[in-house]
Amino acid sequence: MTALLDHPTVQRSGLARHARRVPGRWRLPLAVFLGVELVLLLWWAAFYPGLTSYDSAAYVAQVTTGYWSSEHSVLYNVLVWLALHVPGKLAVLTLAQTLVASATLAYTCVAMRALGARARWLLPIALLVAAAPPAGAFVVYVWKDVPFTLCTVLTFAASARLIAGKAGRYDWWVFALSMTGMGLFRNNGLGVALIAGLALVLVVRGRRLALAAITLFAVGFSLVCQLAIYPALGIKQPAVSSVYSLNYHDVAVAYAKQPDLFTDADKAVLAQVTPLADWTRGGSNCYVSDQLVLAWNFDRNAAERVNTQLMDMWSRVLKERPDLIMQARICRGHIAWAPFPGPADKSAFTWIGSPASTPADLFGVAAPGTPMAANPNRFALYSHPVSYKLRTAAQFWYSLAKTPQLDWLLFRGATWCYVGYAALFLYAKRRQMRAVWVLGGVLLGFQLTVLAANPAPLYRYMVGPFFVAPFLLALIPASSSGARGTAGAGEGAGTP
Repeated sequence: MTALLDHPTVQRSGLARHARRVPGRWRLPLAVFLGVELVLLLWWAAFYPGLTSYDSAAYVAQVTTGYWSSEHSVLYNVLVWLALHVPGKLAVLTLAQTLVASATLAYTCVAMRALGARARWLLPIALLVAAAPPAGAFVVYVWKDVPFTLCTVLTFAASARLIAGKAGRYDWWVFALSMTGMGLFRNNGLGVALIAGLALVLVVRGRRLALAAITLFAVGFSLVCQLAIYPALGIKQPAVSSVYSLNYHDVAVAYAKQPDLFTDADKAVLAQVTPLADWTRGGSNCYVSDQLVLAWNFDRNAAERVNTQLMDMWSRVLKERPDLIMQARICRGHIAWAPFPGPADKSAFTWIGSPASTPADLFGVAAPGTPMAANPNRFALYSHPVSYKLRTAAQFWYSLAKTPQLDWLLFRGATWCYVGYAALFLYAKRRQMRAVWVLGGVLLGFQLTVLAANPAPLYRYMVGPFFVAPFLLALIPASSSGARGTAGAGEGAGTP
């Protein structure tokens, strides 16, 4: 950071004089926070009050019509409800997301500095992450995935502080709250929390009991909320057909590939839900489950009535031909492990959010005749940028990033997972610090969770590695200098 302050341009601006008044350890996080927030404010102003999707409209519909469901994050729904009751409405929520994101990246830079990374690399990386559409524009979406992703980044950063032996009480609180937040902001976020937590338990000696307790609490509390607390509060649980939709698609893939596995009785059950031709058609595309379960003639009520028979069918296929079920899961989880998109004719390209204005019918949620069509809260979702010139520039930048030849770099989280693993390998080998491998736990958690249960190749499901892996690149120059270390592998992981 001192080198930056000594730069002639900085000296002439007078910034160096003011910056030197800031205590040395606060200069990097303050510079990152202010710089990143400035960039994110441009995204926020361009897409004011925020970018939206079908899910965004569904959140508003739920919290304003009285039909609360835990199919979406209840905690994020609470935040949406609160935002709708203050001046500025959803713009306040997305503004808060930019502030939390800026603080998160600042904290991450401090964590990487504890492992030897230099400010001269960390500050530019943070600014580039904020300026890049996959991360910067993502932060201003009205999506539960935003706080979930920020929780994963905080867990990653707190883990770095732990293994560096720099963790204080504050870092333990960050770790505990971010781990808990993963399960509360996304139902399948428990997988990432569990893998990241177990990785630390295996590596950080002397604090294993505390780490195990935090991990178990994070996972257990989310499960208790989903199974007991939410129903007790009158919050509806997800529909059975939603919970088992991926299993239905597994059955469709098996039916399309091996129809002789299914008896006449099985086929009669399948036909109650949708014609057999639709099971074949939906199963012939193993990349996307939506083409089966969201088809207009897929009878969800019928699926729920015969759900027991469908799940018995799934269990039998799993026992007799586990390869078919595994193939369906690996194929649908393509975005978790493949740097390049799949065939376009199978809709296996990366599904990327659009920076376009919110449509009048709110993606069908406020279509004529629906309760939302006359709901005054729908206006909170409509776009009205602070500056239309700024919006045009932001849309141009976003659209430029969607160039197909850049997809593997900008919108495929798997690419950044492998970049992160490579950076950790170099650092661990040169520093002889095996404990640093634990930082790959969050990346691995993303990959395994999405691989296990994923409906379609949406980039937002794997956006977390784009926030994490670039900072691991700053460890590569740090790996060739400094003392060898085993911090965090022993007793120096701080005090819980």
